[in-house]
Amino acid sequence: MSRVVVIGAGVGGLSAAVRLAEAGHRVEVHERAPVVGGKLGVYERDGFRFDTGPSLLTLPRVFDGLGLTPQPLDPVVRHVFADGAVLDSSSDHEVFLSRIAAALGDPAAAADWDRFWARARRIWDASWTSVLQRPVTAATVARMSWRVRDLAAIAPWRSLRALGRHYLRDPRLRTMLERYATYTGADPRRAPAALAAVPYAELAFGGWYLPGGLGTIATALLARCRALGVQVHTGSPVTRIVADRAVRGVRLAGGAVRPADVVVSNVDALTTYRELWPAPDRLARLADRSLAGFVLLLGVRGATPSLAHHTAFFPRDYDAEFDAVFGGPGRRARPAPDPTVFVTRALDPVVHPPGHEAWFVLVNAPPQGNGPHAVDWRRPGLADAYARHLLGVLARRGLDVRDRLLFAETRTPADLADATGAPGGTIYGTAGGLLRPPNRGPVGGLWLVGGSTHPGGGLPMVTLSARIVADQVGPARPGD
Repeated sequence: MSRVVVIGAGVGGLSAAVRLAEAGHRVEVHERAPVVGGKLGVYERDGFRFDTGPSLLTLPRVFDGLGLTPQPLDPVVRHVFADGAVLDSSSDHEVFLSRIAAALGDPAAAADWDRFWARARRIWDASWTSVLQRPVTAATVARMSWRVRDLAAIAPWRSLRALGRHYLRDPRLRTMLERYATYTGADPRRAPAALAAVPYAELAFGGWYLPGGLGTIATALLARCRALGVQVHTGSPVTRIVADRAVRGVRLAGGAVRPADVVVSNVDALTTYRELWPAPDRLARLADRSLAGFVLLLGVRGATPSLAHHTAFFPRDYDAEFDAVFGGPGRRARPAPDPTVFVTRALDPVVHPPGHEAWFVLVNAPPQGNGPHAVDWRRPGLADAYARHLLGVLARRGLDVRDRLLFAETRTPADLADATGAPGGTIYGTAGGLLRPPNRGPVGGLWLVGGSTHPGGGLPMVTLSARIVADQVGPARPGD
């Protein structure tokens, strides 16, 4: 039985703790925050409950065994385009094709999506087999070149935008596809074509909601940890990974050292290698940070029939949004004047008082910071001014809610950085691609899980990172 210390009680850390405890190891978890969940946050006020992190569950099978009761969503997402067209996605492929033809007024657009879907399926199959369930390094990606069909499907030399333009003639379908790059914090103009696996997973296996909100995942994971005898310590910051040629334990904020044979860090990879176990060679590979998000939490009177559970409102100029939030040569990053606005509104009576709605409103945003690719969200008045601006953007797109508000609260990238330790408040750590930081650390017994490491961000991928690590650590051996 190995002694295992998990740093961080996000979904990745708790999932790793569960799997390692099930394998017979003695596990303890140290979380700096007073509650578990990490970016899977929950906020409650005046009878309203908001998921402040992920709002859509995909690949629910990776959470089997936790007693969750996912409910399918139809539509998975409602897409509202600048010309007024409304397209509801569906996990039934034939239904979605009929909706595309009707909403866009062009059967040829549905045929284009059907051809793209066959390619997306190939990308998913290759990714699921070769990438998402196993450790990936530069060496293993190189070995993929021997599987010519997989390599041709994933097309690592092509961007997601280029792939979309190859298959899709309708600009609205291209816009819808490019939104999925933001699921991994990336710019679709530079994100790899392999990210076509993201919409395939969402639509082929469905989008789901959990009664009470997705924060119930953290509650279920914590309950499973306790049932397995895992010690979970909240309000317990780790300041250092103690190691020489292999890990020896972790040092807590009070100075105590907890011995360990295995340390699993659910802290962002950049923070792990910059603060907990300084590794300059690893830091040099983590420069491509993901985008962040600006959030409004709205308590709203009355009902809004035009909203689905998830509704995305697109701007006329998608490139202008990415130019703003990512910056570029000769221009600083800034809050996008006309961004895509993603609204989550659950009809679940548990999350709002009768006769009201709880809205989670998200837009892409530059991370917190003072450099050319960041914004100082702590600047007095900026968050409130941008919140008012976004309410105006929604009003111009036909959803004026300003006279129905009970309250409006903001969550900026700076707030996420403070709450979770994510550098700059970035949502996914390193921007999407095949070569995220590996799960195996630079010294024996050190492992990384979570959205900043392989296989990437999002609840299913974070959970798969924990499975990869647990499989690599292996079961406890008799006599350990």
